[in-house]
Amino acid sequence: MSSFAWHARIVCGNEVGAGFLVSARRVVTCAHVVRASATSAVTVSFPGSRNLGRLPATVAVLGGWAGDAADPGDLAVLELDREVPLEPARFAPPDAEIAGEPPPALVAYGFPKGYDEGMLARYHAVPGALVSDEWRQIEAATAHGQALAPGFSGAAVALADGRVVGMVSTIAGARDGRVGRMLPTHVMARYWPELGALATAPDHDRQAMNRLHALVRRAVTEDLDCDPNRLFLDAVGPFGPGLPTRDGFASLGAAAGYVQWEVQDGEAVTRFADRLQEMLDAPRVRSATTPVWSPIVVEIDRSGAGADQVTVEVSAYRDGQRRRVGSQRMARAAVRAYVQQRIDEAFAQLAPDADELMTFVLPREWLNEPVAHWECGADDPTPLGCAYPLVVVDRSRHRSGRLRHQLAKRWQKLDACSGARLHRVDCGSPERPQSLRKRLRDDDADLAGFSFPPPGAPPHFEVGLNTPVAVLLWPRTGCADSRHDGPCPGTAFLDELSDHLTGVPPAELPRHVMDLRETAEADEDPDRHWARHVQLLWDDPRCFPEPTATLHSPVA
Repeated sequence: MSSFAWHARIVCGNEVGAGFLVSARRVVTCAHVVRASATSAVTVSFPGSRNLGRLPATVAVLGGWAGDAADPGDLAVLELDREVPLEPARFAPPDAEIAGEPPPALVAYGFPKGYDEGMLARYHAVPGALVSDEWRQIEAATAHGQALAPGFSGAAVALADGRVVGMVSTIAGARDGRVGRMLPTHVMARYWPELGALATAPDHDRQAMNRLHALVRRAVTEDLDCDPNRLFLDAVGPFGPGLPTRDGFASLGAAAGYVQWEVQDGEAVTRFADRLQEMLDAPRVRSATTPVWSPIVVEIDRSGAGADQVTVEVSAYRDGQRRRVGSQRMARAAVRAYVQQRIDEAFAQLAPDADELMTFVLPREWLNEPVAHWECGADDPTPLGCAYPLVVVDRSRHRSGRLRHQLAKRWQKLDACSGARLHRVDCGSPERPQSLRKRLRDDDADLAGFSFPPPGAPPHFEVGLNTPVAVLLWPRTGCADSRHDGPCPGTAFLDELSDHLTGVPPAELPRHVMDLRETAEADEDPDRHWARHVQLLWDDPRCFPEPTATLHSPVA
């Protein structure tokens, strides 16, 4: 059996691409190769081991690629339906592709049309900075050999000895395929941190790296409450690099991978691991009755392509890992149908015994959207909020490292709480936003109820969203203007809310509010029921261990 039998051919719908085996069941390729995986089967074959046949595979990890050739994160990890008896690919140290003068020859194994058995293309990497800190440019070694072409996307870029230095992602420049781009190994590890446990990192002892990644896996399994940004800053010290982006790291694995690949101080890995070990070994208290939610996340954001255009991404969490189901840019009017379709697919990613939590991560101007009233599907008119526990989350604070850290600490306290006191924000109150902020902070508020929807008093809602209040509730169709005196439907809403939430643990609120929505839906006059339009913003960061030269189209 060839020692290079790890080269893989990927077929998904009309797309044919390449990939490479990195463990007994995992194959890495480009996200655009399997972009049709929601509607088409994915199969993997190994030309060097034809006896294995075509193996079914599922998309286990997506790097966040948004659909355009110049978008970052064009990486996917496939999980085979069974283990294969092949030796996985080996990795070279970072920057091995540009070491020496001239740089070493590189080989890519792809599957252009008419060559199902594969073809080899020889290239050299261009030294210097990465393009947009994402891609290494590669250029053909000769003018007469096999050029990059459709079918090479996802191919491992390897040294002559077979060690992998990156993955072919796009062609650029001339249309003859003599110029292309690859994702270097350390960039791939940004989007799939587990790759760091398989690849060699510079100046880091292998034993230290194995320990670090074992601790990260343990932390995810045990649902450790920790701030990856704080762990990173503690590890690199006061004179080390700062956070790579304004929002910091989306997950613990991403922070660990960055320390491994991007930080020159080799001791930072040890410091990161030591601190993580301390946190894991420290005694932690969590109520035995606290539900462990498995979120299905619908994240909506402005696309930047026009006032009516948004980007929608649907994901599911399983075993602490985020599994992306689909991501697409579309007109706002098309969002509901797209979400209905993708939610069904997301359920296939959950464990059989999972407690699903439907979570809509929305821009601030969408927070009052009636997502709980969206139908489950074209053939099922049941409102989503009556079929599943459903909450909304403000996208800005979902991405804020500061608020995530503060909210995680607050939820540690709420785990042992038998019920949270409702802090009322009534219509007609002379309370200024600044006074409301002080009241919520002084009272250490965990639960705030508004008698009006967000458009009724934007500054007051800004206060609620920008302070670490774990839960916000309001009537979606309440008073349009909060500046009036006397009783109103909003006041009655808060009175009912206070009665119905007394003694309910905050962690149980999504399920309790679902029951209230069902009760309202079943009422003789549902539109007049006080809970008909209740909106629940419920924000526990621990549920989400995870929060870019002109190009032609991607190769495959």
